[in-house]
Amino acid sequence: MTDRKILGLTSAIGIVISSMVGAGLYTTSGFALADLKSPALVLLAWGIAGVIALCGAIGYGALARQFQESGGEYLYLSKTVHPAVGFLAGIVSIVAGFTGAIAFAAITLEASLLDLSKSLDQLPAGSIASTVVVLAALQHMFRVRIGSQLQNAIVLSKLSLLLIFIAVAFTQFPDQWDSWNSRTSIQTSSVSLSTFATSLMWISFSYCGFNAAIYCAGEIKNTEQTVPRALLIGTLLVVGFYWGINSVFVYAAPYDQVAGQEQIATIVAGDIGGVWFAWLMGLVIVISLYTSVSVSMMIGPRVLARMAEDGNLPGWFNFQGETPRIAIFLQAIASILFIQVTTLRELLTYLSFTLSLCSAITVGSLLLGRHRNQIRLWQKIAASFFTLATLVISFLGASRNPRESAAGLMTILVGLLIYWLISRRRMSVNQD
Repeated sequence: MTDRKILGLTSAIGIVISSMVGAGLYTTSGFALADLKSPALVLLAWGIAGVIALCGAIGYGALARQFQESGGEYLYLSKTVHPAVGFLAGIVSIVAGFTGAIAFAAITLEASLLDLSKSLDQLPAGSIASTVVVLAALQHMFRVRIGSQLQNAIVLSKLSLLLIFIAVAFTQFPDQWDSWNSRTSIQTSSVSLSTFATSLMWISFSYCGFNAAIYCAGEIKNTEQTVPRALLIGTLLVVGFYWGINSVFVYAAPYDQVAGQEQIATIVAGDIGGVWFAWLMGLVIVISLYTSVSVSMMIGPRVLARMAEDGNLPGWFNFQGETPRIAIFLQAIASILFIQVTTLRELLTYLSFTLSLCSAITVGSLLLGRHRNQIRLWQKIAASFFTLATLVISFLGASRNPRESAAGLMTILVGLLIYWLISRRRMSVNQD
């Protein structure tokens, strides 16, 4: 049997950072600023979400030490709770965690590319996003090492360009900090707990990739040590990075200019440095969003392959050589379908609620499963905080966005129905 453990710590950290630094970073603060009406509240939400993500990374790291195979939530919940719950988590990961996330990043990439080049406006809506999905699928279809090395190179260039953006922005900041409040009069007293929770839920979605390395744990060297380290190091780096860049987004341009805007990053860049700087930020966003599409296309099909290996999906979802090629192909097709039928804001709320719920249940399994005595006290505290905070935020946000949250619950119900049908088929085969 071929040894698939060919990814090291650098690649694992790159997977985490690629998954986290994506569409949510470049869009969420605009929506949050419109709802919260205060840059300080927006940054507070980013800080709280960062602490929650760090606690989640600790919890997932503890699970990764116990279960050192690929599969993510599907594997963990199947082992700690029940195969039905694991199957359900697998369906949620595939539909929301990867298919929906790929579509979200690709749609945002298309909007950013259209801003860079108006000559592309004549192309049919969704065509650029769909092409990006196809390119990402081809990148990871055949060789793991080549795909991961290309991914690492793009991640490095993305982070370098974003650091340049932050450095330039802060050189322009002294006047901006002092004048922001004088530009517009905003009342924040009307911000409700559910409104803050919704913004926090959106922002938490931007941190969702903190657990990305678990989905390909079976292909990472020294899994027990490398995966937890990658989760923690990658998340720490991104938390600090997010707080710095979002300080720029919410303070460096007038409120009326950026509140509620999907393209807050390019608007702020233009306000700071003019057209050329907005163009540079647009290029950074395109590169960054491509890495998000790429890494999800890499790790999502691994969940399908694991489910196929366990007999919960047809065998042709499994690996063919180094990669699960058919699973990658079908992941691309499903993502393109999502691109054609959803809007950005609806997709953001649906993904935020559904993935938060799944993550809370997964980390919470540490506290209830038979392995709970194998984790340390500080890991239990982190897991408890993550689970409770995530559930509270999710349900407060759901109360304000019932339609998208209902779609998330529908995804869960469909997963249960599929598991029931598979179970009946197995029973029928065994009886025969």
